[in-house]
Amino acid sequence: MDYDIIIIGAGPAGLSFARALANTDLKIALVERSTEKDLAEPAYDGREIALTHLSHRLMNDLGMWQLIDDDKIALIKSAKVLNGNSPYSLNFDHEETSKDNLGFMLSNNVIRKAAFDSLKGFENIALLTEKEVVNVGTNASAGWIEFADETRLKAPLVVAADSRFSSTRRMMGIATSMLDFGRTCIVCTMQAQNLHQYSAHECFHYDRTLAVLPLNNNQVSIVITLASEETDSVLSMHRDDFARDIERRMSNKLGRLELTSERFAYPLVATLARNFYTNRFAVIGDAAVGMHPVTAHGFNLGLQSAHILASEIKAAIAKGADYAASPVLARYSSKHMRTAAPIYHGTNALVRLYTTTTRPAKLARRALLHLGNIIKPAKGLIMDQLTEIGAEKSGRF
Repeated sequence: MDYDIIIIGAGPAGLSFARALANTDLKIALVERSTEKDLAEPAYDGREIALTHLSHRLMNDLGMWQLIDDDKIALIKSAKVLNGNSPYSLNFDHEETSKDNLGFMLSNNVIRKAAFDSLKGFENIALLTEKEVVNVGTNASAGWIEFADETRLKAPLVVAADSRFSSTRRMMGIATSMLDFGRTCIVCTMQAQNLHQYSAHECFHYDRTLAVLPLNNNQVSIVITLASEETDSVLSMHRDDFARDIERRMSNKLGRLELTSERFAYPLVATLARNFYTNRFAVIGDAAVGMHPVTAHGFNLGLQSAHILASEIKAAIAKGADYAASPVLARYSSKHMRTAAPIYHGTNALVRLYTTTTRPAKLARRALLHLGNIIKPAKGLIMDQLTEIGAEKSGRF
């Protein structure tokens, strides 16, 4: 069967890309390994996503934000970055911006459900679930994918949104830088005794990193990054012992803590495709850039990639041009790379610095926090990158 675009992967990026093109005349196939039930009612996976103001606007434009209940959206109003055991912090506050908050917190499964529900009623989107792509290829005029039963689908353009470990990206020969940190991320939610005041904390301790992010009803999202060999011992801790450990690492700022979810573990591997396209094939979402979670840019970049590619496709169609031609895909790749690559490399450099325990590294860490508070232009640039308020206002997206 022939389509105009085939999207591999119905995660948040793939769904957002399909939604961005849903108002066109393009016939789109959205191919996913999971069941339709899993897409319609995604299970909670422990991941609470920090969204920027730009992501808020893009999701609103796609009709996704309106599908989310207000009580499932938490706000980040301030943030503190701490180093080691020092009480000194680099501080960010919404009052230093033109907004009422620095960002938003939503559960990953809430975002996935809103993205899925936003596609309802669009007859040009065909959802093909429980399908695994075993082969992919392109020629001068079209691309194709093949399933295990040897069924083939064809389209002028194939777009991969199938995770940072994308098998289809590899099949298409797109080289990818991969950085395995040898660390694991453990996430969960906890109930706090003291009011969190919608403040986020990023604590760069010398043995591990702890992020505490505000949720509604005075709950917090806990994100621990630690050496992978320590993962089992932390996951197997009694829930009370785990809570006491987090309280200690937070210097009891939030008082008594109580675990309110199970603990989930995810390996930390960052990826960056060298290019985001090849002949009649493009990558978006984590298949393009898989981020370390410390700067919380993963889904934000994925949403931007979907928006940029969809915008380039619609612009080509408006001109009567081939929307899958290399110049169109190259413009997408260039625009997204200009945003994604600096964030990717900057985040990785930050992670290296703040997971190094040598004396020079400790001194550099301490100096950077102090300079961040003192040098206002630098602090403003950091805040704008984290919140994307400037990008949201500028109309670049």
